[in-house]
Amino acid sequence: MNIIENQRLELSGELSFDTTDVKTASLDFGGMSRVEPLAVLHPGSVNDVMSLVKSAYDSAELTQGFTVSAKGHGHSINGQAQTGNGVVIEMSGSKGNRFSESTKPVLGALSGNGEVKYYVDVWGGELWVDLLKWSLEYGLAPKSWTDYLYLSVGGTLSNAGISGQAFNHGPQISNVYELDVVTGKGELLTCSKEKNSELFHGALGGLGQFGIITRARIALEHAPQKVRWIRVLYSDFTAFTSDQEYLISLHGKPSSEKFDYVEGFVIVDEGLVNNWRSSFFSPRNPVKVSSLTTKEGGVLYCLEITKNYDESTADTVNQEVEALLKKLNFIPSSVFTTDLPYVDFLNRVHKAELKLRSKGLWDVPHPWLNLFVPKSRIADFDKGVFKGILGNKTSGPILIYPMNRDNWDHRSSVVIPDEDTFYLVALLRSALDSADETQSLDHLRNQNQRILEFCDEAGINVKQYLPNYSTQEEWKIHFGDRWNLFLKRKMEFDPKYILATGQHIFQPLFGSSSASYR
Repeated sequence: MNIIENQRLELSGELSFDTTDVKTASLDFGGMSRVEPLAVLHPGSVNDVMSLVKSAYDSAELTQGFTVSAKGHGHSINGQAQTGNGVVIEMSGSKGNRFSESTKPVLGALSGNGEVKYYVDVWGGELWVDLLKWSLEYGLAPKSWTDYLYLSVGGTLSNAGISGQAFNHGPQISNVYELDVVTGKGELLTCSKEKNSELFHGALGGLGQFGIITRARIALEHAPQKVRWIRVLYSDFTAFTSDQEYLISLHGKPSSEKFDYVEGFVIVDEGLVNNWRSSFFSPRNPVKVSSLTTKEGGVLYCLEITKNYDESTADTVNQEVEALLKKLNFIPSSVFTTDLPYVDFLNRVHKAELKLRSKGLWDVPHPWLNLFVPKSRIADFDKGVFKGILGNKTSGPILIYPMNRDNWDHRSSVVIPDEDTFYLVALLRSALDSADETQSLDHLRNQNQRILEFCDEAGINVKQYLPNYSTQEEWKIHFGDRWNLFLKRKMEFDPKYILATGQHIFQPLFGSSSASYR
């Protein structure tokens, strides 16, 4: 009998010791780490979350206590939601309360200054795709997204939540009015910028270190009906980044004078541009890298932009798009355009997921590396990584797009470069055993390490997004001068270090841990 079985918890949900549940809780999208918990909680209410965390908090007084980790849809890369000496809470599981009456989304509105701001109160384990479907029934939608929608609300808010709308609206954490958080003491606190603000700012981007987000109040806006989806190609990196930076500089302009989404990706593979991210081009619009003139070693760059519109604005969308495109310096023959429903654009990655699943290429290891790169060094990163270390092989999509620092709240826990503009570079690679050596897990992991070492040696002050470190010393370097605030918040809201131990930031203050802490 383990310590969890000794707990006398009054639960409306289920505390499971079933081997299937335990195994499921030990897996994540990254597929590179597996740590089985002692048990799995399928919560029937927020009270179940409180009861379990309070029990873990009290157990820390014992020689052998236990920890708690919240798991959304399991899309972590490096076992961040795993714990080897505690309980995983399945926040998004179908066994718990995700589909119960008490946690269904609730629409609300804030009035002030002559305007009405709509919002939705939503359970932390709700998936963004389900929230989208619900909100569209009211003609509304969240403002800021992630590229992939089958992620939990609490999960993305514990990191940041970014996509091509971030230049305009900021990340998802910049579009939250209020949270309910169960702290590491088992207390349920409502927090906002005005109330319990340290917990509010700490929990947003806080990697689960200060509490478990059980409710979020998300800002909504009018949902457009259609999207004009455009991709253009560049062979010149400076022209590509200059155009991206110009487009995000328009974020304060009226909607008719800017795009609604700005992303981009790097194409270094020879042959057809046809990975899941760029299947847009094929087969209707086949493009060969070698068929386009490239000045810089066979590398191409794709700018991806969208324009939202309704029936009432359909007559002007062509004119607005043409006016914006005229100011860009892409390869003239490389404009690819399609129109589709708004929901289909937002859920575009799921369509690719289904194709990859059908080929057995989804449930493979994903040694992803996500970096925030300062604008002042992005050209050096291009030369050293895209045209250097990668060696004309990608093994998956490589995203690159800029964001405005002004749209990020410096009081949150997220660490970003100290420049007004910085880039996300996301190497979203998949490891394949049956492929050549350059697609193996070991090769891709080693390549990621080489990229980090290159940045360090070149003095490029990158910051990891969805960070992964194994020692506290590395975490201190990551947070820099913000470490003391992070530690202060930890001591206030999770003083016994029982939450989200899979991040390897703090070691629980009891006995020896069966997980790998250093």
